[in-house]
This record gives sequence, structure tokens and C-alpha cells, in this order.
Amino acid sequence: MTQRKSQLCSRANVYAQVPDGGWGWVVAVSFFFVEVFTYGIIKSFGVFFNDLMNSFDESNSRISWIVSICVFVLTFTAPLSTVLSTRFGHRLVVMAGGLLVSTGMVAASFAQKVYHMYIALGLISGLGYCFSFLPTVTILSQYFDKRRSVVTAVASTGECFAMFGFAPAITALKENIGWRFSLLFVGLLQLNIVVCGALLRPIIIRGPESPKITAHENRKEVQYMLENEKTRTSIDSIDSGVELTTSPKHVPSHANMEVEPKADTQQILMKAGSKQSDKKPPLLDFSVLKETSFICYALFGLFATLGFFAPSLYIIPLGISLGIDQDRAALLLSTMAIAEVFGRIGAGFVLNREPIRKIYVELICVILLTVSLFAFTFATGFWGLMSCSIFFGFMVGTVGGTHIPLLAEEDVVGIEKMSSAAGVYVFIQSIAGLAGPPLAGLLVDQSKIYSRAFYSCAAGMFMAAMCLALVRPCKRGLCRHHDAGEAKAESHRVKALQDIPEDFLEMDLGKNEHKVHMKMEPV
Repeated sequence: MTQRKSQLCSRANVYAQVPDGGWGWVVAVSFFFVEVFTYGIIKSFGVFFNDLMNSFDESNSRISWIVSICVFVLTFTAPLSTVLSTRFGHRLVVMAGGLLVSTGMVAASFAQKVYHMYIALGLISGLGYCFSFLPTVTILSQYFDKRRSVVTAVASTGECFAMFGFAPAITALKENIGWRFSLLFVGLLQLNIVVCGALLRPIIIRGPESPKITAHENRKEVQYMLENEKTRTSIDSIDSGVELTTSPKHVPSHANMEVEPKADTQQILMKAGSKQSDKKPPLLDFSVLKETSFICYALFGLFATLGFFAPSLYIIPLGISLGIDQDRAALLLSTMAIAEVFGRIGAGFVLNREPIRKIYVELICVILLTVSLFAFTFATGFWGLMSCSIFFGFMVGTVGGTHIPLLAEEDVVGIEKMSSAAGVYVFIQSIAGLAGPPLAGLLVDQSKIYSRAFYSCAAGMFMAAMCLALVRPCKRGLCRHHDAGEAKAESHRVKALQDIPEDFLEMDLGKNEHKVHMKMEPV
């Protein structure tokens, strides 16, 4: 009764297999709007860049620390988000994250010093972004299997539409009410994350027949072991002349002979069940760090993060430095966002095709993304930047919308370890998230040329491609070693079973039945 009440309170959706739809479509829409108000706002923050430099009289690198700290906290606290989601559920964590995001953005609108922005946007909102984004993408992956790639790719376009709409809208809003009230307005909009979090129902995959079959097989196996053990004991007692409880004197009838093994069987099954129930799953599973394929994939995410955020942060200042007016420079960011939409959707449809090795498709996209980052350093006018923005936007969409869901593929860790692996993976990304924008800003401060910011991005993406190329070979090597160990253990088990005589049990039980019958005749 208590279990039923808890299920009604949590409103968990129970399925016999991964639904590939159902309430998952509502979760996909929620993830779309979570993307709008998390990564969409982070990537649109470049519209405030020059205003903050003028208001606080700070350099590029110090202003870029705002986004850098935010991204660092977002990724560094990913394991905490995973632990809280395991303990309290995805819904409560996302709702709490929405409150933190809104609180930090509203507090940033009253900042008087740049370090106030570090605390408000960097720490408070950054923690809220982590609590909002990671649990949502994790539970979305659990609702889909065959359609996972395309659904995640389409739902992740929320940040692209946010960049397309927010960049010109916030630019126009700043001209009328100023950047402080614009931040306040954005902070109030981000309260919608709480509504999205309330729609994230937990999902339970429960096979209807497998528990019964397993229990039946375990009961038969335990009973066979008990009877075999008692048979061996009875033979030993006959040879040594010692009477034991399995001898006929202590067995008054056939009924007791049948009840005794069943009672022992139930006791052993109850003990085994209690031991299994006592073993609670770990809140955060770090066993993925033992897999070489995951380490290579985590290094790929580490270096790729260098090129994810800096381009959207510096594209508008780069356009202004080349003599382009502010409205047309904001159009570059919007164009980049629209191209990213097509990249995400296109990658989703390509990765949804079977059979296909998704890790190799991702590698091709990362290589092309590296080329697009180098192309920014050669652009000299509006149309050159426009071409680079379209190319970069499309390629970053193919990578940005698929690199976390690819953790669920067997080439990396698999769907069983997806939740814990996502937390550890994003945690490792935090180092690059902290260093990426300031490193680009340092190059700009030293050279006074904004295009130099894209050199660090391109170098990081090149290293990411090298690490990604090693994932599949490492996984194949580990699988072979693992399969060889399993085959060896299976062969030993089969050999042990073959060594047991088939008529051993029947012969001894027949003797016991005969002795019981002889003993009962005088009575």
C-alpha cells in the first residue's frame, strides 16, 4: 500500500520497455525550453559584452571571466547534480535550478562591481544552469531508444532559436531601457525553467516476465544444491557409521522429507533477497573511469569545450572591430544560431539511421568544426564573417547536440551507465570551461585583434579530434579482453557441471526412500 501511494505521489511512468514516445514527447518539449533559458542565454551574453566593459571599465579578459566562471560552475558541479537527481529525482533538482538561475540573473542586474557579476552570474546562475540542464537531458535519453539521436538533436535546438531571437531582441531592449533592466527582464523569463522541471515525470522500465523466470530458476537451482548436498552427506554417514539428520531415523515420513528442503530453500532465497535489497546502487558511479574509451571521450569533451563558447562570445566584438555596425554584428550571431539549428537536426537524422557507426560521424564533424574555427582568422568583412558564421554554426550544431547523448552508445559506456557517466564527463569539461574564454580574451588583450581569440578555439578542437579518434579502438580492445574473461569463466562452469554424475542424485535418493519404507514397516 505504501509503495502504491509513493508511486502515485511521484507519478512515475512505468513501462515494460523503453517507450520511444509517450510522455517522452512532453519531456522533449521541456528540454527544448530548458535549452532556451540556459545555454541560449549563455551564448547570447555577448550582446552585453561592450556595455559591461564600459560600465565597469574593465578589460576583455576580466569581463570574459563572467561567462568562464559560469561555465566552470555549470560543468564542475555536474557530479553534484547527478547525486541529487539520484537521491531526490530529476524533477525537484530542475525546479531548484530554475530558481537559482533566475535569482542570479536578477541579482546581476544590481551589480556595482565586476566581482558582483562573478558571484551572481558565475556562481549562483552557473549552479542553477547545471541543475537545470543535465538532469533534463539525462531523463530525455531514458525515454527514447531508437529515436534518441533525432529527438535529442531537435529538442536541443532551443538554444539556437534563443540565440536567433534574443540577440536582436536584447540589443533593441538595451537601447530603450538599458542593460541592467534587460538583465532583470531575462532573469524573470528564466523562471519558466521551474515549469519545465515540473513536467519531468520519472520513468521506470520494468519487464513483466523476467522477475518470475529468474525467481523460478533460482529456486530450482537452490533446491538442487540442497538435495545434492544432503545426498553427499548421507553417503558419507553410511561409510563412516555416523548417523546424521539426513539418515532415515530422523525422517518419519515422505511428507517431512519434502517439506524440509522447501523450508531450507525459502530461507536461502529470503537471505539472498535481503542481501540484494541491502545493496543500494551508488549515488555516483566512478567505475566509468576504469574504461579507457570513456577517458578518451572525456578528454575529447575537455578540449572541445575550448571552442564551444568563445566564438559566440567574441563574434559581435570581432564584427565591430572590423567596422561593422552593432545591429549587423548582432545579425552574425543570429545567423550562426539558425545554421546551428540545421546542423543539430541534420546530425540527428544522420545518426538515427541504422546501421551506422555514430562515433565516426562525430569525428568527421569535429574535424570540419576545427576547419571552421581556423576560417574566422582569415575573414576581413561582413560577408566573410557571415560565411564563417554559417559554416561554424552548422558544424557546432552537429557536435553540440550529440556529444552528451553519444555516451549512451555502446562505443562509449552504454545506456546503463549514462547517468553517472554524464556527470563525470561534464565535470571533466569544467577545466576547459574555466580556461577557454579568458585564454581567448588574453590573446585579444595582447594583440588587440579579436580574430586571435579563435586560434585557441581551433587548437583545442584539433586536440579533441585526436582524442575522439581513439575512443573506438580503445573500446574494442577492452571488449575483447572482457569477452575472453567471460568465455573462460563459462567454460570452467560448464566443465564443473559435466563432472557431476547424472544418476548420482537419483541413486542416493532411491536408497533413502527404500530405507524409510523398511523402517516404517514394523510400525
